Amino acid sequence: MTLSLPPAEWIGKRKLDQDYVLIHGMVMAPSFWRTYAPQAVRRANSAAYALPGHHPWKLSDPGQPLTPQAVAAAYADAIRRDFGGRPVTLIGHSTGGFVSMLIAIHFPQLVKAIVLVGAFACGRFEGQERLPARLLRMPHIGPFLFRRLFLRWISSSEQFRWGSIACVFDKRCPWQNERAVLAMEDVRLQLQQARPEDIAACIQFMSETTLLADLPAIRLPVLNIVGAEDAIVPPAHQLRVSKLLPQAQTVVLRNCGHLPMVEHQALTSDTISAFVDGMSAAEGRRQRRETTIMDLATAGLFRLLDATVHPTEQTPSSRVQPAQEIIVHPGSGEGPHEYHPHRYINSAADRRTAELGT
Repeated sequence: MTLSLPPAEWIGKRKLDQDYVLIHGMVMAPSFWRTYAPQAVRRANSAAYALPGHHPWKLSDPGQPLTPQAVAAAYADAIRRDFGGRPVTLIGHSTGGFVSMLIAIHFPQLVKAIVLVGAFACGRFEGQERLPARLLRMPHIGPFLFRRLFLRWISSSEQFRWGSIACVFDKRCPWQNERAVLAMEDVRLQLQQARPEDIAACIQFMSETTLLADLPAIRLPVLNIVGAEDAIVPPAHQLRVSKLLPQAQTVVLRNCGHLPMVEHQALTSDTISAFVDGMSAAEGRRQRRETTIMDLATAGLFRLLDATVHPTEQTPSSRVQPAQEIIVHPGSGEGPHEYHPHRYINSAADRRTAELGT
């Protein structure tokens, strides 16, 4: 099975060393990143892709079943199309993080690093299953009820915002300002152009897929940003994802729910910039070490050739002097940029989990 390719919504068009792909969460839209993309992304060459079935990426057939291989291949082809096959840094929120890890598992050569924000690696959160997924497993009546619920949710600005309110921890945060209201209204209008059956196909694909067993194979730098009060994706699950990833750095934000880029926009942006800058510094040190070793090896080769062309004389004692040993000291350097997770308190256990929007 093959899928059409997701169109690119360009967030930045600058030819720098860093290329980014941003993938939003379930029942969201690429336009969300126009408002909430990190500063590092805006200064580089970056494109936002939709989730399968989300506008403007319609499925070839309404409600077309999705497989992990087909989804990963479609994104990989889009990266080759838009970035010439250069490896990109993936930034995925929630389900977008799930898809980012899926791409890295199947096409690691196209991925430079991953930034996860409120992400998960198992569609049922290791036992928990959300209402839309449960509805879609009910024969006949389930898809009908899902369609009614989805269309009602996006029918008005007020209904859509209140249906998404559980995504944030502090209701007085920037979620309530004019900027956020306009951004979410644009998302709602984008969702109105999607087919409910396509959204349902994406939810079914996600809820039936787990990546937990494959995470140790992702040997790429990963930054995992976790909201300590996330009511959508349990923080315990997000921390387990970090534990399974070989090169994960984890940042836990206090008083933060499922939308760190909204609730703590500056801190989230600075954290991502520090992660990217740390990778660039590490890459520079590695290249300098490789250049030093190459220069030493080249010099040794020329000395050997010179000795072959011009025979050496023996010392009066008729003993050949041993060649001096060359010890390459790459330098102590610095390890990758480390983040120290904060322990969180005041967990809002009594808050109601949102019914849609992962």
